[in-house]
Amino acid sequence: MIRYVVSLLLLFVVIPIFSVESRLLIESPSKVTEFIHGSNSNDESVGTRWAVLIAGSSGYDNYRHQADVCHAYQILKKGGLKDENIIVFMYDDIAYSEYNPRPGVIINSPHGNDVYGGVPKDYTGNDVNVNNFFAVLLGNITGLTGGSEKVVNSGPNDHIFVYYTDHGGPGTLGMPSGEYLYANDLNDVLKKKHSLGTYKSLVFYIEACESGSIFEGLLSNELNIYATTASNAEESSYGTYCPGQYPSPPPEYDTCLGDLYSIAWLEDSDLHDLKTETLKQQYQLVKRRTLNENSYPGSHVMQYGDIELSSENLFTYMGTNPANDNYTTTSAKVNSLPLYNFLLPSFSRPVSQRDADIVHFWHKFQRAPEGSPEKLKVQKQYLDAMAHRKHIDRSMQLIGQHLFGSEKGPEVMNYVRPAGRPLVDDWSCLKTMVKTYEMHCGSFSRYGMKYTRSLANICNARVQTKEMAEASTKACANRVSPGSSSSLDQNGFMY
Repeated sequence: MIRYVVSLLLLFVVIPIFSVESRLLIESPSKVTEFIHGSNSNDESVGTRWAVLIAGSSGYDNYRHQADVCHAYQILKKGGLKDENIIVFMYDDIAYSEYNPRPGVIINSPHGNDVYGGVPKDYTGNDVNVNNFFAVLLGNITGLTGGSEKVVNSGPNDHIFVYYTDHGGPGTLGMPSGEYLYANDLNDVLKKKHSLGTYKSLVFYIEACESGSIFEGLLSNELNIYATTASNAEESSYGTYCPGQYPSPPPEYDTCLGDLYSIAWLEDSDLHDLKTETLKQQYQLVKRRTLNENSYPGSHVMQYGDIELSSENLFTYMGTNPANDNYTTTSAKVNSLPLYNFLLPSFSRPVSQRDADIVHFWHKFQRAPEGSPEKLKVQKQYLDAMAHRKHIDRSMQLIGQHLFGSEKGPEVMNYVRPAGRPLVDDWSCLKTMVKTYEMHCGSFSRYGMKYTRSLANICNARVQTKEMAEASTKACANRVSPGSSSSLDQNGFMY
């Protein structure tokens, strides 16, 4: 009798459980795992998700970088990350810029909604610099020099997502204030973070020209870090949703709204249930979209570090928007042409990151009334930028000739090391050569960052600092204001 009663009670308990699970399966298959195993929330057993988002530029012509970062914040916020675990670096001079046609609003696509609302202003203005970024990543509050003092106070079970977008050059990334971010310093910080034992795994996305050089030959596969970059070690990355492209920004905008690699991963994350999409799947989709199937110029998205981590779901790092339940990478057939055509942002040529400012000034010039002060101002900005580019191109050519001769100079200066080798043997030498050039020839600016490979090759050729100084002096003897780089900002525009 007792056995019969117990069996009957068990039947009444089990049937509702199967009924609930069946209902979950019908309504939302993605909830079944959560029902059985529990949700992957920020509890101690799973670990906390952390994110560091960096827009490394300033100026309205670089609108796209802050738009990318704001968009990334919105994805993470909808994915369930808390503001206390999302740290944002952005100069914050775009939303209320006099040139912004929609004050207080930032968009990241032609028909996109505002992505600026609610974004934390952790590190803005001159607080967006290399020192603060490294201190934040290491959880070093005492190393900060301003800002909100929010840092990645992570533990051994935590997962970290880092996203950087800006201009770059071989072995370097830009910042709106202070020194460049050098690849060796970043990799040293990542090694230190690993040695502290304060994360379980870390994912790093970089949008910048020559961004592959940041990890090429430098990032170990033993640090539990997986990284993807917008380009390989020797090519530009590209802006998108630019004036003159299709689709174009709204007519009142004269600047690019996003970057090709960034828009690819951001719009993919907007769409899918990130519990079912892996890092590898996103990498493959982003790689295909960014290269544009060779139909016109694009960049080669690369991956570095612990490639095995790419089998993990994006949910581990970004959470997921509940509204995207059941929209899976598999069901959408990411590799099929129909979806790819849907995701393709433009059927016209993308804009090199280094030329996006020129596109901005050209369209701004065209829009300005004839004879107006605005038209003359934009014309001067454009001519200043072009003159600065010409100066850098010519001075670097002459430095190569002075050091290595007219015939051998171009060969040495343009040499690209084989894949798997870092840009330079002596990073201190590279930093010294950059400073030596700027001392005698003026600011490198964003455009000049493309020549850090040439300076690295000068170091690899064992050229001494004194020789570089003499060559720079000769090459820039006719410069308007030698010894001063303060008349140009980091974009190469006159103050």
